[in-house]
Amino acid sequence: MAGTTTKTVQDIFQSMEYGPATSSNTATAQAWLDNQSRTLGLFIDGKFVNLVDRQTRSLLDSKGDLVCSTVCAVQDDISQCASSAIKGFESWSRLSCYQRSKVLLRLASTLGQHGQTVAELCDLCQASCSSSSLIRLLQYYSGWAQLRDTLIANWTPLGVVLVVVSDDCGFYSLMLKVLPALAMGNSVIVAPGQCTAPPALLLAQLFMSAGLPAGVLSVLTGTDMSLASHVAKNSSISYVTYSGNKQDAVKLCKATAGMGVPVSVSPNIGATCPIIIFESADINSAVDDVLETAFQKKKEVHWVLCVQESVLESVTARLRLRMAGLKCVALPSDDVRVLVDAAVQDAQNSGATLVQSCAVPSGTQYPPTVLCGAAPSSSCVVMPSPGPLLPLMTFRSNSEAVTLGNHSPHGQTACIWTEDLTLALETSKSLSVGSVWVNSHPFSDPCLPVSGHKDSGTCTDGGQEGLYQFLRPSSSYVPSRASPVALDYAKFGTDAPPVIIPDETAGTLKSYSHFVAGKACKSESGANLVVHPQGGSSVLGHCPDGGPKDVRNAVEAAIKVQPGWMKKSPSARAQSIQSLAKGLEGKRQDIASSISTQTGLPMEEADSEVELSIARLRDWAAYCDKVHGGTLPVPQSGTGLSIPEALGVVGVILPDKHLLLSMVTLLGAALASGNAIVMVPSQEYPLPALAFIQVLLSSDLPAGLVSIITGRRNQLTKALANHSVIKAIWYWGNSEGCQYLQYTCTSPLKTLRLFCQKDKDGKHCGGDWTHPSVLEELWRNAVQWKSVWIPTA
Repeated sequence: MAGTTTKTVQDIFQSMEYGPATSSNTATAQAWLDNQSRTLGLFIDGKFVNLVDRQTRSLLDSKGDLVCSTVCAVQDDISQCASSAIKGFESWSRLSCYQRSKVLLRLASTLGQHGQTVAELCDLCQASCSSSSLIRLLQYYSGWAQLRDTLIANWTPLGVVLVVVSDDCGFYSLMLKVLPALAMGNSVIVAPGQCTAPPALLLAQLFMSAGLPAGVLSVLTGTDMSLASHVAKNSSISYVTYSGNKQDAVKLCKATAGMGVPVSVSPNIGATCPIIIFESADINSAVDDVLETAFQKKKEVHWVLCVQESVLESVTARLRLRMAGLKCVALPSDDVRVLVDAAVQDAQNSGATLVQSCAVPSGTQYPPTVLCGAAPSSSCVVMPSPGPLLPLMTFRSNSEAVTLGNHSPHGQTACIWTEDLTLALETSKSLSVGSVWVNSHPFSDPCLPVSGHKDSGTCTDGGQEGLYQFLRPSSSYVPSRASPVALDYAKFGTDAPPVIIPDETAGTLKSYSHFVAGKACKSESGANLVVHPQGGSSVLGHCPDGGPKDVRNAVEAAIKVQPGWMKKSPSARAQSIQSLAKGLEGKRQDIASSISTQTGLPMEEADSEVELSIARLRDWAAYCDKVHGGTLPVPQSGTGLSIPEALGVVGVILPDKHLLLSMVTLLGAALASGNAIVMVPSQEYPLPALAFIQVLLSSDLPAGLVSIITGRRNQLTKALANHSVIKAIWYWGNSEGCQYLQYTCTSPLKTLRLFCQKDKDGKHCGGDWTHPSVLEELWRNAVQWKSVWIPTA
């Protein structure tokens, strides 16, 4: 035909050009959008609700053309949606496990018929997700829906779950939260990002055709992240979970502070992750995989390449060879081009050399670039730009490789290249990340638990481990919702203390001490608090009024010994906890007397609590080597491992009830899983915890692993919250403390377990410390998960 040019296969492979785009590539998705008149309403009570008086938000494709508009929900829509979700939960939770599983399997079948439409719509909205990966998700979680009451007995669904994602989050990450929540029997309200809104609305429609009861899955769209906080205010919401970038995660945590609803976040966008190539690696395979991973069209994380010095030349030579002819990448805007140029210039000023696929053109096109010899402190490593840049750093020893890999504040994922399996496993264990891929690039499968370490998340998604965020023990206490109070966060913890007695005027009062770094000591402030019996005005003695410096000393001692404690064998940890139980039995009379004196309980009841506490410590000793991860049934050739790891240093503000039993329960949970712990006893009733110091002094625990600091609760809560090393805080206190922690523990992120001890009517409320289910619940809160993938031929 005149005017056309036919290219040979060789020509196509030489140029590596994309084929011409055709309208049929998105034909079915376009037809569905046309059927909705290009304006997508809210999905409430099993149907679309499109109100003409609502504000709309336009979604554009990669070329700037209009894809569709979405309706922005207002307060009336949120109330209607919440009421529908409650009714949906009641009907969905009444179904048997088999019936819920059957609905999910029907949806998998429906998705097989309409998978092309879903995939096309995801591509059109720049939220790419293959239909095969969604079908795999549905098949996997339909199995867990079937087995919930068999393998996860004594746990019950939460109720109405709010799933929130940011505008730049992928559709797969959204469904990785929606489907397990549904499988466990919850109803779900989705607040999607701009790009994931159309696919989420389409999938909600397909769910209804598969037989999902009305109200079980709802979709609310809005203008920005503020919609999520408005939905979370509704008293019907039982849990909020988020996936996306860190900035929106912080906004959500601050906006929901004080609402009395648990919030977990997975900031999986924008993290900096290492690729480590050892000298024992297959260099050709490693470099090929690095280029495929680091320069993919749309990447959710920033990669940093770490290469052993002995193979640097061969890696660099292979990079030059494989990068030759790679096409330039289109940058989003001229502003991004300025950022990329600045990052490259900064790297060159620090001594880095460039490996590029071609000459740098003008405009918004930029070639894939490796910054060889980048310094760990350069901006391209610390604050990566969004362009196609790959910093390359070198290391000499294996320990130096781990140090470089842990240099980032993020802890999401890492890739390791080596033919030495022992080295691979040792490095995987030493890296503070949630997922490790050995001789492979990351891929997604729902059986792999994804748990962000450090600043990369506070929950686990995927696998059996990821199901528990959508469940609670059947015997657990369900707190009533609260409303935020007017709180000056800067002045929190600086309120005037109760009566304080300086050391020099303490007189003949009995004096108690802190327990820090393995020894009894006074407070750095030099002041003391008066200890009274319950409901009495007499003085039992005085205890130190601890402050921020005491907390710093305790954490400094803890981080010295916690890594060694974590590396101890489970049986060795069990023996140490058994010695605590034996020591408590030896001090039984003294500690029972302290409980009775402080609380007014009869000695028989106090002795009974000591007996329960001894048994609880022995339970935790037995737990040490009984509950662990294992291999994962990944549908690919290879071995997947799921490994529970310690959080690090845990701060605990102890409850005012069951003073000894609650303390040893929380202490045992932390120690059994390999953590160090800093405990703050009840401000009103500190004597049982102070008496327990005698047990700790006679134990064989490493000095600094356990600390007990007395003082004003709010002041010590603030000190724990502001310490960057503490990874988790378990808090029993007042509503102001809960609100303060949720608002401030965002940089870095801390895993929070918050309990308000009194409801809005002033009635004491809390969990049942005597129930056996508290063991598994606390253990799961005391660990973070790591998945390791090792491929085979």
